[in-house]
Amino acid sequence: MKKLILSLAALASFTFASAQEQEVETYGFNEGDMFASGSFGIGSTKFPDDSKENTFNISPRFGYFLNDFIAVGAQAGYSKQKEENANGDDVVDNSTFTIGAFGRYYLMPAQKFSFFGELGLGYGTTEDINDNKVNGVNIEVAPGLSYFVSKHFALEATFGILGYNSVKPDNDGAESTDSFQFGLNMDDINLGLIYKF
Repeated sequence: MKKLILSLAALASFTFASAQEQEVETYGFNEGDMFASGSFGIGSTKFPDDSKENTFNISPRFGYFLNDFIAVGAQAGYSKQKEENANGDDVVDNSTFTIGAFGRYYLMPAQKFSFFGELGLGYGTTEDINDNKVNGVNIEVAPGLSYFVSKHFALEATFGILGYNSVKPDNDGAESTDSFQFGLNMDDINLGLIYKF
């Protein structure tokens, strides 16, 4: 009887140890992994003169690992800014739509902590209260880092280093305004949370 009890105890211990090994969390990215992130925000401000400003934005983002080091993805966005004077009349009513694509190269993708470089390309259009439109394109190169806090969630930060923007009113004969940016300041640091599928 003792041998039977000891055998059952050994079998139970072995089964428990095997289950523990299978539950070990793995961090980082591998070929075929997908991830999602984005932003969402709502804001409302009332000023002393009873004028108001309301804002809304949403920007989902999705990525896919082509291999262990390279990820590609797409993003879209919508934002709305509306301002009313004290009489309730709209003085600002802007809507912006954006779409874009990005590519990333990760130095240590299968690790809990990794550096990456990102190249992004985007297009956007803004329409104001008078139905005037402005269209723009942008290209940006940004280094970043990611840190997995669990198997599926990672914190990430990107630093806008190099960028080019071109915006042009949607009118006949209108000229574009082009800008080139190089450098780093605190406004160029973006923090986010991503979910790995």
